[in-house]
Parts: sequence; C-alpha cells; structure tokens
Amino acid sequence: MTTSRTTDVLLTAAAPAIWGSTYIVTTELLPPNYPLTVALLRALPAGLLLLLIVRQLPERAWWGRIFVLGALNFSILWAMLFVAAYRLPGGVAATITSVQPLFVVFLASVLLGSPIRALSIAAAVVGIGGVALLVLTPNAALDALGIAAAVAGAVSMAFGTVLARRWQPPVSALVFTAWQLTAGGLLLLPFALLMEPPLPALTAQNWIGFAWLGLVGAALTYIVWFRGVARLEPSAVAPLAFLSPVTAVILGWALLGQRLSVLQVAGIGIVIASIWLSQHAQRGAQPPVLAKPAAR
Repeated sequence: MTTSRTTDVLLTAAAPAIWGSTYIVTTELLPPNYPLTVALLRALPAGLLLLLIVRQLPERAWWGRIFVLGALNFSILWAMLFVAAYRLPGGVAATITSVQPLFVVFLASVLLGSPIRALSIAAAVVGIGGVALLVLTPNAALDALGIAAAVAGAVSMAFGTVLARRWQPPVSALVFTAWQLTAGGLLLLPFALLMEPPLPALTAQNWIGFAWLGLVGAALTYIVWFRGVARLEPSAVAPLAFLSPVTAVILGWALLGQRLSVLQVAGIGIVIASIWLSQHAQRGAQPPVLAKPAAR
C-alpha cells in the first residue's frame, strides 16, 4: 500500500477499534435495559452538535438519501444490534454480525460495479472464523428473534457502507456525518419515547458514558469512518469492523479482569491476518469514480 493509502486505512481502522469500547461503557456506565434510548442519545445530540458546528443543511435533492443512510447506518443498525445483544450471548451476536464484510463484497459489485475478488471473500471468511474463536462459547444459546436481529444489523451496516460510498454529496466527511447522525436520531426518537420508560435520574457515571458514546463513539469515529468510505473500496473498509470485537475482548481482559484464553489469542491473530489479507486483495485497486447528482 502507498503511504497515503496506509494512512487512510489506519485512520479508518481507528473507528471500529473505538466502537469496541461500546459494550464495556454500556454495561459499566449506563442505566440497564434502555437500548433505544441509548441509541437515540448516542446519535441525536452528537448530530445536532455537529450541525451547530457546520451550519449546513442538505439541499432538497439529498434529504431522502440522507434519511435512508441515517436509518441504515444508525437507526436500524443500532436498534437491531441492541435487540441481538439482549436476546443472544455476546459471542453469538458478534459472530453473526461479522458476516457484514461478506455482504459488502457482493453489494459493492451490484451497486458500485466493484470486482468480486476471491481474496476478499477469503479474507471475510477468515475474519468470521477469527471472531468466532474470539467470542463464541460452547454453551452459547440460540434465539430465533435474536439471530434475525443480528442478521438484519449486518445487512443494514453493509447497505449503509456501500450506499454511503455510492451517494457521496459534495461536502466534507464532517458535514456528511452531521446529517446522518441527526437523521438517524430523529428516526429513533418516536420509538424510544413510545417503547421505553423515561430514564432515571442520571449519575455522573451515566453522563460520562453518554458523553463517550456520543462525542467519541459516534461523532468523532463516524467522521473518520465516512472519510474512509469515501476514499477506499468498500471491500477494504468493511473488514476493519472486525477490530470492534477484538477491542471489546481486550478491554474486558484489561479492565474487568476477564480471562483471555489461548483460543481467543488465536482469534485475535486470525482477525488481524484477515484484515491484512483484505487490504492485500485491494492492492492497486482504485475506488470507482461515481457521478454526483446535480445540486438543486
């Protein structure tokens, strides 16, 4: 990889690595059993803050697409991941959602005209195996609704990643992120208000957790994520999401004293190898130049 491409990959990889902190922050710092409210408070305040900074709204031609992307990348994705997390052991949910890079390979071919590379498919399959070793336990229970939610979350993220590359408005990654976070939060708002009770009085610990998830885990990370989506092939970006369960397991070991088995260490190595393989598969590839609709 060239120096600039290496920089793009490393910067983009920082986003899912930070997302791996979501589990420990949610379980240790936030009130339990508020999945939709937590998703709402992660997206909407961050989106509104970024909008206040950029002071730029989408032109009329982009409103529909921004709400579709906000739904795919935030509303549907986060809602489905929380449902899966509540109904499945974390290992099962993480393993199912890790099929997302495999979906991206085929969606990018259909929607962007990207070639399907055997090495990209192999990298995705190897990564799924690494995640399974990392988080799956022998006594993991299955739940049909939880499995369906995990698959829906993976499909939503795959479509969101590819369409965010296909629909590139003529604005910065900061503005693009502000629009999508705000749209995703607005879509979550009625569901959170109707389906969940009000939050209890928040403690200082709760405020720290929400600030981390919103300002760092949403606003900052998605700016660099969408920057990477704009610069790199989707088949190179999607496997970087494998870093999220790696970070989650390492944080559990470092901060919560959770045991790290030999199989988990092997899983970390396999995940890293799969990410390297996915980048190697894209060596020399140039993202397709996509026509942007005229502003109206």
